[in-house]
Amino acid sequence: MIDTQPFVDGSVRRVLAFGAHPDDLDFGAAGTIAKLTSAGAEVQYCIMTDGDAGGFDARTPEEITALRHAEQRQAAQAVGVSHVHFMGERDGFLAPTYEVIGKVVRLIRQVRPDIVMAMHPERNWDRIQRSHPDHLACGEAVTRAIYPAVENPFSYPELLGEESLAAYKVPWLWLYGAPTERENAFVDMTDHFESKMTALRAHFTQHPDVAAMERFVEQQCRQNARRGGLKGDYAEAFHAVAVNADDTVAGF
Repeated sequence: MIDTQPFVDGSVRRVLAFGAHPDDLDFGAAGTIAKLTSAGAEVQYCIMTDGDAGGFDARTPEEITALRHAEQRQAAQAVGVSHVHFMGERDGFLAPTYEVIGKVVRLIRQVRPDIVMAMHPERNWDRIQRSHPDHLACGEAVTRAIYPAVENPFSYPELLGEESLAAYKVPWLWLYGAPTERENAFVDMTDHFESKMTALRAHFTQHPDVAAMERFVEQQCRQNARRGGLKGDYAEAFHAVAVNADDTVAGF
């Protein structure tokens, strides 16, 4: 089990958090993000698809895209995030292609974060709804980008030449929505639980039954706190991976 307290006490300066759709980050990590921003960290979001296939009415994909962008910006503000990148991929068709990975590499090299957050690339058979194909593709694209492309100056050489984006070694990758057996890091975000819920409520196009959504999220966060052995009431769970630790050797 990884002790997350050193990460949320003000030592983390920058975080770049990826989600497949608007609202993914709010379900998986918004309480932790609120805790990080409250401690002084700068957090930026990257939403990889427009969420244009989500919704429960007859709005056009263009109308849904505009609404979901607005919802995500409002949700981000609720947890202290002011910068949201929209990658613009098509909802339901995200894939870890050379082009998509290149966009991820570019953004990571621009932001140079201490922690990258992304969805988990492994399917969760206990709750398959967590494993929407776009979720898996988000995790796979970000993981492939982080190693080796972000830190290899010979990968995407146009970034080094035309944009002067030097290679960068990401210290930590935190994956949310992981299979339970992979989760090794729990963040007590009890003091920021209401901020998380405020962020989730901003996604009004996605919740035909708001009360049911709130009960589900509260139950999950309480279970996380118990599984993590934390004193607080609510927690979020991650599979935290040290990408470049003190004992990391290139290629091993």
